[in-house]
Amino acid sequence: MKLTGTLRILVLAVSIIGISLFHYLTPLHLPALHDIFQRLYYLPIILAAFWFGLRGGLAASIVVSCLYAPHILFQWGARPSLDMEKFLEILLYNVVGGVTGFLCQKEEERREELERAARRLEDSYRTLRSQADLIIGIEEQLRRAERLSAIGELSAMLAHEIRNPLGSIRGTAEILRDDFPSGHPKQEFLDILLKETDRLNRVVEDFLRLARPVEVEKRTCDLAAELRELVKLLDAEAVTRGVRLTLDADDIPPVAGDPERLRQAFLNLLLNGIQATTAGGSVTVRVREVPRSGDEPAFVELSFNDNGAGIARENLERIFGPFFTTKEGGTGLGLAITQRIVEGHGGSVSVESEQGRGTTFRVRLPV
Repeated sequence: MKLTGTLRILVLAVSIIGISLFHYLTPLHLPALHDIFQRLYYLPIILAAFWFGLRGGLAASIVVSCLYAPHILFQWGARPSLDMEKFLEILLYNVVGGVTGFLCQKEEERREELERAARRLEDSYRTLRSQADLIIGIEEQLRRAERLSAIGELSAMLAHEIRNPLGSIRGTAEILRDDFPSGHPKQEFLDILLKETDRLNRVVEDFLRLARPVEVEKRTCDLAAELRELVKLLDAEAVTRGVRLTLDADDIPPVAGDPERLRQAFLNLLLNGIQATTAGGSVTVRVREVPRSGDEPAFVELSFNDNGAGIARENLERIFGPFFTTKEGGTGLGLAITQRIVEGHGGSVSVESEQGRGTTFRVRLPV
């Protein structure tokens, strides 16, 4: 227990007065006891120096001297041979109080100086840490901008060099398919050709969508209604895969956003969850409003949870990067597009995953 200043002074006063009373009340024919009491004065003097520094040590030694001097003059005055020894003891009280107080005060000043230095170092560390985080964030944005710039150039090339020939190939395949009756072996190959043409065209569309800036036409958007439509749309896909798709939406206020863009982002996350979940598993979408807390504004949180295989820890940091995918036949653009859409609305998207237990994507949008 740490004593307060008043309590410390009270302890010192009681100690000094108690020792003095022992001196005055002890008969002079017991010099051994007087010697003991004489030495006991050093305890409150040193304690005062330890607690209050130089001023405390000197004050305690002066008080002790004032209380002990009458005892020497009036009780020991009949024995002059002892006077010099007793007065030297008083001198030692003051020397010990002064030296001990000086050293304790210097030690206390040194300790406070070290504490101030430690606080300055801690503040500097926090400042450097925040600046380092800021620099890392800026570098990541620059790298993303460079990647998007490269994607933009590639998209322009794809649109010209691939999309136009794809249109010609599709048109030719449709004409050829009409020349063969239903059930003809060659019509099956033409259907495959049309399907692959459509798939390549979707890849090109994804490239173009990722390369273009996200233009958000904000208007009132009912997230719960949009999600209900998507769940109804994807329910057949989920049933085909043996996956249970559920929606748990609280009564949440509408947000300002582009319903079409947000629907695309949510569709990507739902499809990822359904495709990552094996038969018998489930995909759950939960929506809740998080009220304002301190400096953090209110927001709506949407969580897309599946109990599929999960994502390896080393892949979590790259999961939103363009062209990164763990799905066979995937383009690696869905989550990158989703992140751009959500950030274009002033929100954020994060991922939590554990292999063997599933994955949760959290989307936060300002209210």
